[in-house]
Amino acid sequence: MYRANDRRYDTMKYNRCGYSGLKLPEVSLGLWHNFGDTAVYDNMKKLCFTAFDNGITHFDLANNYGPQPGSAEKNFGRILKENFLPYRDEMIISTKAGYDMWPGPYGDWGSKKYLTASLDQSLMRMGLAYVDIFYHHRMDPETPLEETMEALNQAVRSGKALYVGLSNYDGETMKKAAAILKDLKCPFIINQNSYNIFNRTIEKNGLKDACTEEKKGIISFSPLAQGMLTDRYLKGIPSDSRIVTDGRFLNADQLSDSRLASIRGLDRIASERGESLAQMALKWVLKDNVVTSVLVGASKPEQILDNLKVIKSAPFTEEELKKIDEFS
Repeated sequence: MYRANDRRYDTMKYNRCGYSGLKLPEVSLGLWHNFGDTAVYDNMKKLCFTAFDNGITHFDLANNYGPQPGSAEKNFGRILKENFLPYRDEMIISTKAGYDMWPGPYGDWGSKKYLTASLDQSLMRMGLAYVDIFYHHRMDPETPLEETMEALNQAVRSGKALYVGLSNYDGETMKKAAAILKDLKCPFIINQNSYNIFNRTIEKNGLKDACTEEKKGIISFSPLAQGMLTDRYLKGIPSDSRIVTDGRFLNADQLSDSRLASIRGLDRIASERGESLAQMALKWVLKDNVVTSVLVGASKPEQILDNLKVIKSAPFTEEELKKIDEFS
């Protein structure tokens, strides 16, 4: 039977999530990859144990994480049941709904019908009475925003979620949603968006500034650009890399000669700082205290331990930030 490390809270840094009572670890574990039906169960356990033993209390999922959709929640639910139930009150577990999950008109996007059914299914797969954070996963161009926000509010009022969040929203739409949720007195506290040295969309679409203005947290997914901001591809594409074995979210076309040159340039900056490229890339996302937490994925426990070194990273100089921008 798993027993957690008694010193698991000694080194982790916890940041307040927007204007709320909730704190998140600076590094969170995302189950987007490596927790589906194609993954090895014993390795999944090792990843979760390594995370929790080092103060990572937040585990992030979605209804469609797999492959197959739903399998990441199912596998995590098994790990919870077999190992983590004594620690449930020390954990933040989040899930999302917004992408295609089942046939017909009620298994996608942002209707109240879909979000309500999806959350029930997620809770069943994980064996939970509630999740700590329930997100709408993407903006819906057709469903009224009021309806989607009411569905999130209902999730909280029914006791099936403690807080709500939005994922892949832009700044303007997030502010409209925040106003609706404020009127409903619904605890909307966090936004989940892709953000890294190579992807600065939230700076361009107003989301980052809007979160500061509205006092909402941000959690960054893909802070390492699907592994491009690591030492994984410094010498080309390894035969066992995600590009070769999966290819759903990163493919060889994205690793052009110019992108590889940028990666190597960034690696030199990291080396001058005395840290790995991954460590520097995570620190960059967290540099101005606007982002609450970075979501890291891992295929090996050692990768989690390496990413945790960001907690001790030194602040950037203005010169370092200028050099990073040159290679971005």
